[in-house]
Amino acid sequence: MDRNPSPPSSEAEEEEEGDAVRNTVYSKHWLFSVLTRLIEIISPDETEPAVSPEGIQAELDEEMENDICKVWDMSMDEDVALFLQEFNAPDIFMGVFAKSKCPRLTEICVGILGNMACFQDICMSISKDENLGQVLLQRLCDSDSPTLLETSRLLLTCLSQPEVANVWVERIRENPSVYDCVCFIMSSSTNVELLVKVGEVVDKLFDLDEELMLNWIKNGTCRSVGPSVDDSPEELPDFKIVPCILEAAKQVRSDNPEGLDVYMHILQLLTTVDEGIQAIVQAPDGGKETWSLLYDLVCHELCQSDDPPIIVQEQKTVLASILSVLSAMFASQTEQEYTKMRKNMPLIGSLIRILQYMEGCGKRSVDDSKEPEQQEPGRSNLNEEDFHLKILKDICCELLSNMLQELTKENTLEGLHQGHLNEQTCSCAFQNLLPLYFASVESFLEVLREADQTLADNLEKRFPSLKVHA
Repeated sequence: MDRNPSPPSSEAEEEEEGDAVRNTVYSKHWLFSVLTRLIEIISPDETEPAVSPEGIQAELDEEMENDICKVWDMSMDEDVALFLQEFNAPDIFMGVFAKSKCPRLTEICVGILGNMACFQDICMSISKDENLGQVLLQRLCDSDSPTLLETSRLLLTCLSQPEVANVWVERIRENPSVYDCVCFIMSSSTNVELLVKVGEVVDKLFDLDEELMLNWIKNGTCRSVGPSVDDSPEELPDFKIVPCILEAAKQVRSDNPEGLDVYMHILQLLTTVDEGIQAIVQAPDGGKETWSLLYDLVCHELCQSDDPPIIVQEQKTVLASILSVLSAMFASQTEQEYTKMRKNMPLIGSLIRILQYMEGCGKRSVDDSKEPEQQEPGRSNLNEEDFHLKILKDICCELLSNMLQELTKENTLEGLHQGHLNEQTCSCAFQNLLPLYFASVESFLEVLREADQTLADNLEKRFPSLKVHA
């Protein structure tokens, strides 16, 4: 990847003493000159016959692009960012957004604002500027992928600042066109980096504001009409949020594990409200596409039999999100064909394998955390990784218990034949499900007796509590 040229230094011989920007070695004079040239670009001399409104700034000349890229790099320095703020650079960039027809220039200016927004005071100033805020949201309807990427980065930076997050949530809630533009990107873009960043914005929005999430869920059935934007995609279809999320997830799944994690977490957030679950399972296909994607990820891609057990540590958050959605779908749509147990024996095998891998990680974690002194009884020295593994285990056990209750003799025989059920896997399942899911285990054991009496007897010997209740 090409890198931007190195920023200029005020230590050059021609720079006057005291020209440095605050505590940096960057030149005030040079920055003034670049910003002045930027103003001239967007406000050319009207007397020049060569300039027409339609043709203004279709491209940047190489020297100007190099210089404005240097400013982009320099704006990561807080002193430079404050200097740009004092020089009213955001207002200059507003002019760029309004007048420039050069996508590269727009991208760079949004990128500079994104760097400046990393600093709290500047972020508050940018966020409270209503006109600038509206213009930046309109950039989400841009057709230029690099500009969309920088706009998404800027929005995510602002949404991550607690002092101003609500300002942006409210602004986005009041701009229905944002929903259309975001859905258009998720459903049609093949730019993985852009899809990941837009996904992070949606994930943050839904995490911050349930009302906005509910509005976006309902938008598929009750379309809101927002202000038109000249450069927005023409004739936008009536988007529904779930198919757009699924399409984006399919695009990123192979190339970006972090991006897949983001989109699976968005789906999980949808299932935290009844309307979200219904949006998934009452889709035209009854939720089949969602189930098929998640089933394929769990059974054929994540935490596979040829992976080392430690893989569950790396994949714990995405697995927790996926299993949470599958669990919600299974609980609400037991009559759907795709949830029938004859089609899902491999999923039971995958759930048990996840539990087996977690047992290995749990033992390793305990060994690593042992100290010479005896630990206080009843207290665990869980670190953050152990906490996330516990969440995964809880979700995994809930789904497994519900699925075991639905097994018939025929399903069980098929599971035994396919190798998903045997003494080792059943013992692992019972070890993790008991005593909380005693009823599910007992129900499954009754069915297992009909399919394989010997295996059932062996399991009863391993778990005496089951024999007592037999």
